[in-house]
Amino acid sequence: MNTAKPSLPTLSRRERFLKPALGLALSLATAGAMAQAPASMKLATVVWVGYGPFYVADALNLYKKHGLKVSLQVFNDPALIPAAIASGAVDGGMLTYDQVVGQVAAGRAMKVVMPIDYSNGGDAIVADQSITKVADFKGKKIGYNPLSPSDFLLSYALKTVNLSEKDITPVNMTPESVPAAMASGQLPIGVTYEPSLSQILGQGGGKKFKVVFSSKDAPGLIADVLVFDQKVIQAKPKEIEGIVKTYLDGLAYMKAKPDESAKIIGKFMGVSAAEVKEQLKGVYNIPLAEMPKAFAKSKETTSYYGSGEVIGQLLKAKGQITTIPPTEATFHDAFVKALAK
Repeated sequence: MNTAKPSLPTLSRRERFLKPALGLALSLATAGAMAQAPASMKLATVVWVGYGPFYVADALNLYKKHGLKVSLQVFNDPALIPAAIASGAVDGGMLTYDQVVGQVAAGRAMKVVMPIDYSNGGDAIVADQSITKVADFKGKKIGYNPLSPSDFLLSYALKTVNLSEKDITPVNMTPESVPAAMASGQLPIGVTYEPSLSQILGQGGGKKFKVVFSSKDAPGLIADVLVFDQKVIQAKPKEIEGIVKTYLDGLAYMKAKPDESAKIIGKFMGVSAAEVKEQLKGVYNIPLAEMPKAFAKSKETTSYYGSGEVIGQLLKAKGQITTIPPTEATFHDAFVKALAK
């Protein structure tokens, strides 16, 4: 992350004695440099391979050409990000769409300004070899993070076999805690995402645990999005537009230089470049040409209208929301529409 301040003119000992007109000119030049200082923005994120374009942009300072200075604030628990956005501790953040639905239902004016990716196997429910199907979850301990994508994926999986939380024994833990808990034998089942997912599957030579259900089984339902509060959208539209453009720059760099990008992303995530490439197989980063589809009315789960209906019904059934909000209240598509023209 580039934290260097804009350089200002430096006067030598000799220059301090030049005529006042030159001093005035230098003062004006300094004022101009200060006026053009990059706008600062803070974005909340978690360690997730689907946010790779942002990690690349951060490492290469791709924000600079859009007049921005963006710092990424890493959270270990994604459930804490909405509160950080609401309080103004950060300007915006990267959430999953189910989190947005829950926040809007609670009366907060958080809106999706850009789709980032769809999980395509990168979120999963893993279990030991004694468990072969979701129906086997009944009566078992399952470790997952409440009010998070893991919670949502588990609820969806249980519903497919007519089970609910009442049929299991929930164990509250963060996604990063699941690998150790399963390795110690405390849990037969855990819900997590990359890179923790690969950590679990690699134990015991890859023969100890397996994926029983993943986001591949629910295409589009685990969707990562860039979110801002309505007040920030109104106050900083240029900055948000610049962030969207920088994401696209980061994605283009990943396509053009996959090996170098994998190294950059791996450094941010604390894994090898090879692991990054493997994890990227479980994610689909959305190019600009496809972004408008997310905001279009459709029953497909790749649309917020289609996925939002399923998400809303599940959250309401779990008692996490009382009313399903209108889909239109969950997004602001003006930035994507303008860039996609």
